[in-house]
Amino acid sequence: MPEIAQAVEEMDWLLPTDIQAESIPLILGGGDVLMAAETGSGKTGAFSIPVIQIVYETLKDQQEGKKGKTTIKTGGGVLNKWQMNPYDRGNAFAIGSDGLCCQSREIKEWHGCRGTKGVTKGKYYYEVSCRDQGLCRVGWSSSQASLDLGTDKFGFGYGGTGKKSHNKQFDSYGEEFTMHDTIGCYIDADKSQISFSKNGKDLGLAFEIPQHLKNQALFPACVLKNAELKFNFGEEDFKFPPKDGFTAIDKAPEGNVVKSQHAGSAQVAQSKNLPNAPKALIVEPSRELAEQTLNNVKQFKKYVENPKLRELLIIGGVAAREQLSVLEQGVDIVVGTPGRLDDLVSTGKLTLSQVRFLVLDEADGLLTQGYSDFINRIHSQIPQITSDGKRLQVIVCSATLHSFDVKKLSEKIMHFPTWVDLKGEDSVPDTVHHVVVPVNPKTDKLWERLGKNHIRTDEVHAKDNTRPGTNSAEMWSEAIKILKGEYAIRAIKEHKMDQAIIFCRTKIDCDNMEQYFIQQGGGPDKKGHQFSCVCLHGDRKPHERKQNLERFKKADVRFLICTDVAARGIDITGVPYGKTYKPLYRHQESLLLVEGMKLLS
Repeated sequence: MPEIAQAVEEMDWLLPTDIQAESIPLILGGGDVLMAAETGSGKTGAFSIPVIQIVYETLKDQQEGKKGKTTIKTGGGVLNKWQMNPYDRGNAFAIGSDGLCCQSREIKEWHGCRGTKGVTKGKYYYEVSCRDQGLCRVGWSSSQASLDLGTDKFGFGYGGTGKKSHNKQFDSYGEEFTMHDTIGCYIDADKSQISFSKNGKDLGLAFEIPQHLKNQALFPACVLKNAELKFNFGEEDFKFPPKDGFTAIDKAPEGNVVKSQHAGSAQVAQSKNLPNAPKALIVEPSRELAEQTLNNVKQFKKYVENPKLRELLIIGGVAAREQLSVLEQGVDIVVGTPGRLDDLVSTGKLTLSQVRFLVLDEADGLLTQGYSDFINRIHSQIPQITSDGKRLQVIVCSATLHSFDVKKLSEKIMHFPTWVDLKGEDSVPDTVHHVVVPVNPKTDKLWERLGKNHIRTDEVHAKDNTRPGTNSAEMWSEAIKILKGEYAIRAIKEHKMDQAIIFCRTKIDCDNMEQYFIQQGGGPDKKGHQFSCVCLHGDRKPHERKQNLERFKKADVRFLICTDVAARGIDITGVPYGKTYKPLYRHQESLLLVEGMKLLS
């Protein structure tokens, strides 16, 4: 949009970054996207810009009273067309906007669906094309049947393994089928017979319809496990025309057709616009990052008018009264942290019925903090299809897309995501220079001579005998912790560091480092001192964290001591040094946060 382009130009962005050039067209095109690139690469712009544009276009269409072209609608209107029924499907079964393309990406469970109409008389045919190599069964089902087709006495299925199934009985039939194969499904309701074909080859009689199902409507049906199918009920030319005497099922006369009684229970977005129902939900792992993202959203939407977009920051640590007041007035884009979002969703103050975009920023950080249940819970409450027929888009940003947990999450909540990976599994930004300092208390006996004049440790070994000479594992562990504190002081003096970020593994490590700097004459109130510092971690109060971050950005203090979770993704430019106390093998994900910094590990 030119309005967004104008705002971007004012930010002196002349060309898109690599991650933006790759991701923006994919998101605007309607796809789910997984993106990875280091801090400073423009990830926030990569998802914010297309989200703002599509949210605006959605609101504009609603303002002008436009309807989506899709046939998937709320209410019973969907039942007037031959297609798969969004109101009669498993909870992990997705239906495309045409009502014919079906998918389930669940790899452990089967999820099924029935059509919107069934037949009681006549001889009919429909086709199913296999889109990938997942497992599936296709066939016919009464309205009483389980959605797990062929596992009870009310459904009849033919599976890719070459088995036919009815009433939990699986027997060899026909041939195996897989990706690129087309299965024809026949029903002769007058003779009470069901048969199938593969790529035009008649496989013969599969089932005699039992007496208890005669005169009952039988619906096209399928069940999937990590698979995708495309149905053709006759609206398009069949790839393999039916054998003589059978016609396309969508040509069945009304007297032979029964509409599904399943209507209204599908997870389809409400058409009514509610003030507390945003179109986009952006989830961040920390308050600071949420505030930063919201500010970027404000910048990008600066010139977007008629309608204006309304954004809201929802974070903990501050009074909820103001956030609730804004919600009541109406919001379009919500940026927030899991704790407060969960509170508002669970109490009904924030509704997810209109969400078109779910963005998980720093997803690996969210999972590390234990928010996987929260993510699954809110995803399950968001309709997979909006009231105008658009599919929910999920965007995941992560420093480590290659982590097992992120991959597992993407398989569960994303629809054929495109990976935009500009990092690679083991990449290091060109702008970061690493220096590794080994700590060996066996060769450096400094720790023995310090007595009690050293950094306070985390007291893991408080009850152990760590005195020099014991040669215990606990003694060497404690010695390493003492030496790391001394090496930090030595590195700062040796390199005459004027500004640096120091990452510690735990919050108590941060507090101990701050206290050690105070012992050196520095600390939060010693502006200009060689060891002036502030601390940033989850146990510090929100106003203190915000104030400390601002003081460091303004160079009122030289050192920012923080955990990687608290500082993840925060945009601070021009910092020359970064230092870590994490084990070496963990350093990349937690340290490559600041563009242009030199790293003392």
